[in-house]
Amino acid sequence: MRVVFMGTPDFAEASLRKLIEEGFEIPAVFTQPDRPKGRGMELSFSPVKTLALSHGISVYQPEKLRDPSVEELLRSLSPDILVVVAYGRILPDALLSVAPYGAVNVHASLLPKYRGAAPVQWAVLNGDRLTGVTTMYLAPEMDTGDVIYSEETEIGEKETSGQLFDRLKELGAALLVRTLRDIESGRAPRTPQRHEDATYVKMLDKSLSPIDWDRSPREIRKWIYGLQPWPVATMMLDGLCCRVFDAEYCDRHTDCAPGTVLSADQHGITVACAGGEALCITELQAPGKKRMSAADFLRGRHIQAGASVL
Repeated sequence: MRVVFMGTPDFAEASLRKLIEEGFEIPAVFTQPDRPKGRGMELSFSPVKTLALSHGISVYQPEKLRDPSVEELLRSLSPDILVVVAYGRILPDALLSVAPYGAVNVHASLLPKYRGAAPVQWAVLNGDRLTGVTTMYLAPEMDTGDVIYSEETEIGEKETSGQLFDRLKELGAALLVRTLRDIESGRAPRTPQRHEDATYVKMLDKSLSPIDWDRSPREIRKWIYGLQPWPVATMMLDGLCCRVFDAEYCDRHTDCAPGTVLSADQHGITVACAGGEALCITELQAPGKKRMSAADFLRGRHIQAGASVL
């Protein structure tokens, strides 16, 4: 099967790598234009471009997909199918029909749940116990195409978004191979989504970082894990905006207002939450310092019970 691959970040790179390993013919890769990165603002290749070039695959980086030359280029490549994984662009209708088998996509959720951006992070942030990956045919509207296959996986209670992302990209890559094989053999199913069950999620930003202590310990804990590796949960402590990386449940109950420090010792920093419950912060990072245990943070620093972390 002759595949033109379209993708940009790490999630897409895993799928491209799997297709190369499985021997698919890939005449070209499309990826986002190089962007400035780092302090020196030097142009940086996307993970997909780096991998493609290392295997001698032609790379194209059009600024505008609606340019007629892009459709001409795609047709000249004679693909059997287009594979789109985290490309970062919506394909115009004209491109969806270029290949005989159409265009397929790998999405990191169990569609129709979590259409849109950051589905991995929101599954953790919302405390879901299950998520997965879906392959689907692309449609003009984002993430609305007919489902081909879905595969579920459990979310670990202490699994961060970054850890889940790494698992889902490999799960998605394997599911993509199965999808393409079955499309080529005529065995692939095609199931319309129940659009009335659809939910949508937005990109993350730093406004989500401050912990809302007026929530349950589990909700706060999942928020901490869901915001890793970026933008990371934060709390104000002793006048410092600290990044929070880990927390443990405790049996403490209190009448104190949410956000009140109940204790700060070698076990961690225990803070009142909603419903009279509490959560113990065990790993954090002060501005300009390295990530450390709460016990190390407290060495030489006295945090009094009754202080507020709001």
